[in-house]
Amino acid sequence: MKKLLAAAALSLLAVALPTVARAADTYNVDKGHSEVSFKVKHLLGKVPGRFNDFSGTIVFDPAKPETSSVEFAIKATSIDTANGDRDGHLRSADFFDVEKFPEITFKSTAVKVVAPNRFQVTGAFTMHGVTKTIILPVEYLGEAKDPWGNTKAGYAAETVINRKDYGIVWNKSLDTGGTLLGEEVEIAINLEVGKAKPAEAKPAK
Repeated sequence: MKKLLAAAALSLLAVALPTVARAADTYNVDKGHSEVSFKVKHLLGKVPGRFNDFSGTIVFDPAKPETSSVEFAIKATSIDTANGDRDGHLRSADFFDVEKFPEITFKSTAVKVVAPNRFQVTGAFTMHGVTKTIILPVEYLGEAKDPWGNTKAGYAAETVINRKDYGIVWNKSLDTGGTLLGEEVEIAINLEVGKAKPAEAKPAK
């Protein structure tokens, strides 16, 4: 009888175990250890810049990464190119028009695994009041615990967009032909994210 009871218990455990899996984890962007930067052609060179204020949430399921999701928001007024006059112009209606369009956002709609630790994240990207679907190539850099026991993960993404697609068209013609500014914007995103406690697991604002 004991053997029968033990066998029955093992059978029930075998049925139950597959239903016990690690749930998707929520991670919040650690702004102090992350960067959102860009480069734009100016005359003969490329001018770098960054946004200093942003937030985001990543929900990642290692067992089913295709069900993961991303929400990200950038405060447009936080643009920083290390030149006050230029930054003021970029905040104006000639470019980002930050009073009218204070945020740049991305919200994923699909995640596709393309290689180990590499994904194509499709989503709605909104800038300057225009929303378009883009595909971000994302690299997962792994997960580790910091010296204080917090679980951290890393992600990196690079892409190129055309600013004219989003209604940012300001430029100046050159006497020698061509224009002062390029249309393509190179974007690089490097994120360190922290695993949220249940009370902290909330979407980006």
